[in-house]
Amino acid sequence: METNTYEDMKDTLADNYMPMTSFRSGVEETVRPDVECYTVQIVNIALVGDSKSWVLVDAGMPQSAEQIIEIARERFGEEAKPRAIMLTHGHFDHVGAVVELVKAWKVPVYAHALEIPYLTGQQYYPEPDATVEGGLLAKLSPLFPNEPIDLGSHVHPLPEDGSVPGMPGWRWIHTPGHSPGHISFFRDEDRTLLAGDAFVTVKQDSLYQVVTQQKQLTGPPVYLTTDWQAARQSVEKLAALAPAYAITGHGPPMYGQELADGLVQLAAEFDRVAVPKYGRYVEMEM
Repeated sequence: METNTYEDMKDTLADNYMPMTSFRSGVEETVRPDVECYTVQIVNIALVGDSKSWVLVDAGMPQSAEQIIEIARERFGEEAKPRAIMLTHGHFDHVGAVVELVKAWKVPVYAHALEIPYLTGQQYYPEPDATVEGGLLAKLSPLFPNEPIDLGSHVHPLPEDGSVPGMPGWRWIHTPGHSPGHISFFRDEDRTLLAGDAFVTVKQDSLYQVVTQQKQLTGPPVYLTTDWQAARQSVEKLAALAPAYAITGHGPPMYGQELADGLVQLAAEFDRVAVPKYGRYVEMEM
């Protein structure tokens, strides 16, 4: 954390820069030959495809557009431009650079129909919950932006048949709970999963674990998850796929038996290990 006081952080957030980072920031990891994970401060994006045709999944933190464009050039060539941008959901740390990227690349954006109001300036997300059980980041979460961005006509709902434009062989899966229209992407051929924040591999409410990126398969970030029953069902749905490779929105990629066993255990013990003991959105479901 680069600022020292609550007011310093608040002033910085007003300028849209998020003063937080992790040891993985700037790290690339090839998960499959055509699937690259790249960490932007504390959040992961994925670049899927090759130099002939590729797609960006999620759009990182605010003020990261130039960084994302540069990593795309390094991977795909100087004229690199995706077929499209896919969004797992519209929270600030997954759409931070999307407006600038659309201006630079002039490509369509796709998201679940239920996320469109948050991506076209029509609706605010519920406020982050500082009362939820959790660490320092949970307590600071009211400082995080929850206002919608406005992509206007550049954003489109994903096809209802589950196909993903520009990503042949992949399908999107509705995995709500963390947000109403949260989705994950899955490729059956090699069981590769892009899970967004349906579950993550770092305890996202803990500042220390976020900074150090200590690996821990856990449920969605607690301070922004508003429907825990749906979140549980989403984890159960993803565990049933038995993924072999996974990129989550936060934390390092996870593979093989560690991933499969961890997901099965998370689904079985979700109420105990993932659902906070207290919090505004937990109490609403009681």
